[in-house]
Amino acid sequence: MPLAPFAAWGLAACTSAPSPASGTAAAANGEGGTAYPLTLENCSSSVTLPAAPTRIVLLETAPVTVLNGLGVLDRVIAKAGVFPPASYPETIHGDLAQRVDAIPVLSDDIDGAGHLQINQESVIAQSPDLVLGLPDGVTREGLASAGAQVLVQTVYCGAAPAASWDDLDAEIRLHAEVLDRKDAGEELIATLASRLDAVRETAAARRGGTCAVLYPTVGGGPLYAYGAASMASPQLEAVGLENVFAGTAERVFEASTEALIDADPDHLVILYQGEGDGSDVIAEVTGTAALGSLRAVREGRVLAQLFNLTEPATPLVVDGAERLGDWLDGGAS
Repeated sequence: MPLAPFAAWGLAACTSAPSPASGTAAAANGEGGTAYPLTLENCSSSVTLPAAPTRIVLLETAPVTVLNGLGVLDRVIAKAGVFPPASYPETIHGDLAQRVDAIPVLSDDIDGAGHLQINQESVIAQSPDLVLGLPDGVTREGLASAGAQVLVQTVYCGAAPAASWDDLDAEIRLHAEVLDRKDAGEELIATLASRLDAVRETAAARRGGTCAVLYPTVGGGPLYAYGAASMASPQLEAVGLENVFAGTAERVFEASTEALIDADPDHLVILYQGEGDGSDVIAEVTGTAALGSLRAVREGRVLAQLFNLTEPATPLVVDGAERLGDWLDGGAS
């Protein structure tokens, strides 16, 4: 799966009952109560897991905090992509940044549009039983022939409805079932819900306002904005802001300068990937005369945010909501 944040894919995954071949007496063979063989649908593809996966390869960055929250990050044998340590601050995630850094890297080659560049053979060489993510050049069929099943973050599967925090719960439960960690999944959901309640409680005292969430193509390409099908909308709602593009059904779309000027949001959140604090990305986006005239730019209400703190639905989106709240209250930059 491309890591490009503007890939217009959506939510489409569910679990099904064990296939008839597995029999109704299939035993739960792990601590979380999952019965194997487990058959489920993911992106309109049937995935069957004979047992709880123990050799996971990460081809997208988003699942890290899900796996960590489920207590199974030690099952990851290799990773590909860019995993900025700033995504996992010690105050929230303990030593997670160091543990992620210790996982062997297959590729950290990301093009200007955010796509991971990797060849399938390097993945197969790891002998995984589960691969998370499906970038260009890697196929389900090719991995299945080597004994690996694939799960794609469900937001990337097809046409997406309006996003909600229920998507986060569903994503955690999907991974918890696959990895035989159902109890841990429910504990993680409860912890995140408590944190989100605190964000909303604080937001009730704020003035509110409007916001646009943008992603620029590196090197001066198109500028993208996030609509109703992205987690940007519920995240902004949680901190008391309104997404100016919430009326756009797409998850992400190319945004014209004219549309941004017409919307003239009170705040701007600019997403980026990679190292650094994002100040260079802010300068690139707001440096033009047209966008420099936006109220949010004139009044200094622009925040750079690591992409996975807003998209897709993982525990990092709760981190991102807390950070947005702190920023609105004058604490984060």
